[in-house]
Amino acid sequence: MDQWSGYLGLILQGAWVTIELTILGSALALVMAFLAGLGRLSKLAPLRWLATAYIEFFRGTSIFVQLFWAYFVLPLLGVPLSPLQAGVLALGLNVGAYAAEVVRGAVLSVGKEQYEACVALNLNRWQCMRHIILPQAFIVMLPTFGNNAIELLKATAVVSLISLADMTFQAQVVRSQTGNTLIPFATILLLYFAMASALSWGVRRLERKLARGLDGVRA
Repeated sequence: MDQWSGYLGLILQGAWVTIELTILGSALALVMAFLAGLGRLSKLAPLRWLATAYIEFFRGTSIFVQLFWAYFVLPLLGVPLSPLQAGVLALGLNVGAYAAEVVRGAVLSVGKEQYEACVALNLNRWQCMRHIILPQAFIVMLPTFGNNAIELLKATAVVSLISLADMTFQAQVVRSQTGNTLIPFATILLLYFAMASALSWGVRRLERKLARGLDGVRA
Protein backbone atom coordinates (compact mmCIF):
# COMPACT_ATOMS: atom_id res chain seq x y z
CA MET A 1 0.00 0.00 0.00
CA ASP A 2 2.85 2.39 0.89
CA GLN A 3 4.44 1.59 -2.45
CA TRP A 4 1.29 2.55 -4.36
CA SER A 5 0.92 5.70 -2.24
CA GLY A 6 4.35 6.75 -3.45
CA TYR A 7 3.42 6.02 -7.05
CA LEU A 8 0.19 8.00 -6.64
CA GLY A 9 2.30 10.90 -5.39
CA LEU A 10 4.35 10.72 -8.60
CA ILE A 11 1.22 10.85 -10.73
CA LEU A 12 -0.14 13.80 -8.73
CA GLN A 13 3.15 15.63 -9.27
CA GLY A 14 2.64 15.01 -12.97
CA ALA A 15 -0.93 16.29 -12.66
CA TRP A 16 0.41 19.63 -11.42
CA VAL A 17 2.69 19.86 -14.47
CA THR A 18 -0.32 19.09 -16.68
CA ILE A 19 -2.31 21.87 -14.96
CA GLU A 20 0.58 24.32 -15.48
CA LEU A 21 0.78 23.41 -19.16
CA THR A 22 -2.98 23.81 -19.58
CA ILE A 23 -3.16 27.20 -17.87
CA LEU A 24 -0.09 28.71 -19.53
CA GLY A 25 -0.84 27.14 -22.92
CA SER A 26 -4.44 28.36 -22.82
CA ALA A 27 -3.29 31.88 -21.93
CA LEU A 28 -0.91 31.92 -24.91
CA ALA A 29 -3.58 30.40 -27.16
CA LEU A 30 -6.07 33.09 -26.12
CA VAL A 31 -3.62 35.88 -26.93
CA MET A 32 -2.74 34.36 -30.30
CA ALA A 33 -6.41 33.72 -31.08
CA PHE A 34 -7.32 37.38 -30.69
CA LEU A 35 -4.22 38.64 -32.49
CA ALA A 36 -4.65 36.32 -35.46
CA GLY A 37 -8.46 36.37 -35.50
CA LEU A 38 -8.66 40.15 -35.51
CA GLY A 39 -5.64 40.27 -37.81
CA ARG A 40 -7.63 38.38 -40.45
CA LEU A 41 -10.29 41.08 -40.22
CA SER A 42 -7.79 43.92 -40.52
CA LYS A 43 -7.98 46.39 -43.39
CA LEU A 44 -4.20 46.12 -43.72
CA ALA A 45 -3.29 43.40 -46.21
CA PRO A 46 0.11 42.51 -44.60
CA LEU A 47 -1.63 41.85 -41.28
CA ARG A 48 -4.22 39.65 -42.98
CA TRP A 49 -1.53 37.70 -44.82
CA LEU A 50 0.55 37.23 -41.66
CA ALA A 51 -2.45 36.09 -39.63
CA THR A 52 -3.57 33.72 -42.38
CA ALA A 53 -0.06 32.25 -42.72
CA TYR A 54 0.12 31.59 -38.97
CA ILE A 55 -3.33 29.97 -38.86
CA GLU A 56 -2.81 27.76 -41.90
CA PHE A 57 0.69 26.70 -40.86
CA PHE A 58 -0.17 25.61 -37.33
CA ARG A 59 -3.46 23.99 -38.35
CA GLY A 60 -1.80 22.20 -41.23
CA THR A 61 1.18 20.68 -39.41
CA SER A 62 1.44 18.08 -36.66
CA ILE A 63 1.62 19.09 -33.00
CA PHE A 64 4.34 16.44 -32.59
CA VAL A 65 6.54 18.13 -35.19
CA GLN A 66 5.81 21.57 -33.74
CA LEU A 67 6.83 20.33 -30.27
CA PHE A 68 10.06 18.80 -31.57
CA TRP A 69 10.88 22.03 -33.43
CA ALA A 70 10.31 24.07 -30.27
CA TYR A 71 12.47 21.82 -28.12
CA PHE A 72 15.17 20.51 -30.46
CA VAL A 73 15.46 23.00 -33.37
CA LEU A 74 14.98 26.41 -31.73
CA PRO A 75 18.07 25.89 -29.50
CA LEU A 76 20.12 25.44 -32.68
CA LEU A 77 18.86 28.87 -33.73
CA GLY A 78 19.91 30.43 -30.44
CA VAL A 79 16.57 30.12 -28.62
CA PRO A 80 17.04 27.51 -25.88
CA LEU A 81 13.82 26.45 -24.16
CA SER A 82 13.13 24.27 -21.15
CA PRO A 83 10.75 21.32 -21.70
CA LEU A 84 7.95 23.28 -20.00
CA GLN A 85 8.55 26.36 -22.13
CA ALA A 86 8.68 24.29 -25.31
CA GLY A 87 5.45 22.52 -24.36
CA VAL A 88 3.63 25.77 -23.59
CA LEU A 89 4.87 27.35 -26.83
CA ALA A 90 3.87 24.44 -29.07
CA LEU A 91 0.49 23.87 -27.42
CA GLY A 92 -0.38 27.57 -27.25
CA LEU A 93 0.51 28.29 -30.86
CA ASN A 94 -1.25 25.17 -32.13
CA VAL A 95 -4.53 25.67 -30.27
CA GLY A 96 -4.38 29.43 -30.82
CA ALA A 97 -4.52 28.84 -34.59
CA TYR A 98 -7.81 26.97 -34.25
CA ALA A 99 -9.22 29.48 -31.76
CA ALA A 100 -8.35 32.37 -34.11
CA GLU A 101 -11.04 31.20 -36.50
CA VAL A 102 -13.48 31.16 -33.58
CA VAL A 103 -12.68 34.82 -32.89
CA ARG A 104 -13.08 35.78 -36.54
CA GLY A 105 -16.38 33.93 -36.90
CA ALA A 106 -17.81 35.35 -33.66
CA VAL A 107 -16.95 38.93 -34.64
CA LEU A 108 -18.53 38.45 -38.04
CA SER A 109 -21.67 37.03 -36.40
CA VAL A 110 -22.44 40.32 -34.64
CA GLY A 111 -25.30 42.07 -36.42
CA LYS A 112 -24.69 44.88 -38.88
CA GLU A 113 -26.89 47.18 -36.79
CA GLN A 114 -24.27 47.09 -34.02
CA TYR A 115 -21.68 48.56 -36.36
CA GLU A 116 -24.21 51.17 -37.46
CA ALA A 117 -24.71 52.06 -33.79
CA CYS A 118 -20.95 52.62 -33.49
CA VAL A 119 -21.10 55.06 -36.38
CA ALA A 120 -24.08 56.83 -34.81
CA LEU A 121 -22.14 57.16 -31.55
CA ASN A 122 -19.10 58.49 -33.43
CA LEU A 123 -16.85 55.68 -32.15
CA ASN A 124 -13.64 54.83 -33.96
CA ARG A 125 -12.88 51.24 -35.02
CA TRP A 126 -10.96 50.38 -31.83
CA GLN A 127 -13.64 51.85 -29.56
CA CYS A 128 -16.34 50.03 -31.51
CA MET A 129 -14.55 46.70 -31.15
CA ARG A 130 -13.72 47.17 -27.49
CA HIS A 131 -17.03 48.49 -26.21
CA ILE A 132 -19.66 47.13 -28.60
CA ILE A 133 -18.54 44.22 -30.78
CA LEU A 134 -16.14 42.15 -28.66
CA PRO A 135 -18.31 41.98 -25.51
CA GLN A 136 -21.11 40.45 -27.60
CA ALA A 137 -18.80 38.27 -29.69
CA PHE A 138 -16.95 36.94 -26.62
CA ILE A 139 -20.09 35.19 -25.37
CA VAL A 140 -20.36 33.45 -28.74
CA MET A 141 -16.71 32.43 -28.51
CA LEU A 142 -16.85 31.01 -24.99
CA PRO A 143 -18.32 27.52 -25.63
CA THR A 144 -15.78 26.82 -28.37
CA PHE A 145 -12.98 28.31 -26.30
CA GLY A 146 -13.95 25.81 -23.61
CA ASN A 147 -13.69 22.98 -26.13
CA ASN A 148 -10.30 24.32 -27.27
CA ALA A 149 -9.05 24.40 -23.67
CA ILE A 150 -10.13 20.78 -23.16
CA GLU A 151 -8.41 19.76 -26.40
CA LEU A 152 -5.27 21.51 -25.17
CA LEU A 153 -5.53 19.69 -21.84
CA LYS A 154 -5.66 16.33 -23.61
CA ALA A 155 -2.87 17.33 -25.97
CA THR A 156 -0.51 17.97 -23.04
CA ALA A 157 0.21 14.24 -23.10
CA VAL A 158 2.55 14.83 -26.07
CA VAL A 159 5.09 16.58 -23.83
CA SER A 160 6.03 13.18 -22.38
CA LEU A 161 7.92 12.72 -25.67
CA ILE A 162 10.42 15.39 -24.60
CA SER A 163 10.71 13.88 -21.09
CA LEU A 164 8.57 16.50 -19.34
CA ALA A 165 7.13 14.74 -16.29
CA ASP A 166 3.42 15.30 -16.86
CA MET A 167 0.74 12.79 -15.88
CA THR A 168 1.28 10.57 -18.89
CA PHE A 169 5.05 10.50 -18.37
CA GLN A 170 4.64 9.61 -14.69
CA ALA A 171 2.09 6.91 -15.51
CA GLN A 172 4.62 5.37 -17.89
CA VAL A 173 7.25 5.50 -15.12
CA VAL A 174 4.88 3.71 -12.71
CA ARG A 175 4.03 1.10 -15.34
CA SER A 176 7.70 0.41 -16.06
CA GLN A 177 8.53 0.05 -12.36
CA THR A 178 5.54 -2.08 -11.34
CA GLY A 179 4.61 -3.89 -14.54
CA ASN A 180 1.02 -2.80 -13.90
CA THR A 181 -0.73 -0.92 -16.69
CA LEU A 182 -4.30 -0.79 -15.41
CA ILE A 183 -3.86 1.20 -12.20
CA PRO A 184 -1.62 4.09 -13.38
CA PHE A 185 -3.48 4.63 -16.65
CA ALA A 186 -6.90 4.29 -15.03
CA THR A 187 -5.75 6.91 -12.51
CA ILE A 188 -4.69 9.46 -15.13
CA LEU A 189 -7.86 8.70 -17.13
CA LEU A 190 -9.93 9.79 -14.14
CA LEU A 191 -7.69 12.81 -13.52
CA TYR A 192 -8.01 13.98 -17.14
CA PHE A 193 -11.78 13.56 -16.91
CA ALA A 194 -11.93 15.53 -13.63
CA MET A 195 -9.85 18.38 -15.10
CA ALA A 196 -11.92 18.50 -18.28
CA SER A 197 -15.13 18.54 -16.24
CA ALA A 198 -13.81 21.43 -14.14
CA LEU A 199 -12.98 23.36 -17.30
CA SER A 200 -16.44 22.74 -18.75
CA TRP A 201 -18.12 23.83 -15.52
CA GLY A 202 -16.03 27.00 -15.31
CA VAL A 203 -16.74 28.00 -18.89
CA ARG A 204 -20.50 27.39 -18.52
CA ARG A 205 -20.59 29.45 -15.33
CA LEU A 206 -18.65 32.31 -16.95
CA GLU A 207 -20.92 32.17 -19.99
CA ARG A 208 -24.06 32.49 -17.86
CA LYS A 209 -22.54 35.34 -15.85
CA LEU A 210 -21.52 37.32 -18.93
CA ALA A 211 -24.84 36.68 -20.63
CA ARG A 212 -26.71 38.10 -17.62
CA GLY A 213 -24.45 41.15 -17.60
CA LEU A 214 -24.93 41.73 -21.31
CA ASP A 215 -28.71 41.36 -20.99
CA GLY A 216 -28.63 43.99 -18.27
CA VAL A 217 -26.70 46.35 -20.53
CA ARG A 218 -29.10 45.76 -23.43
CA ALA A 219 -32.09 46.30 -21.17
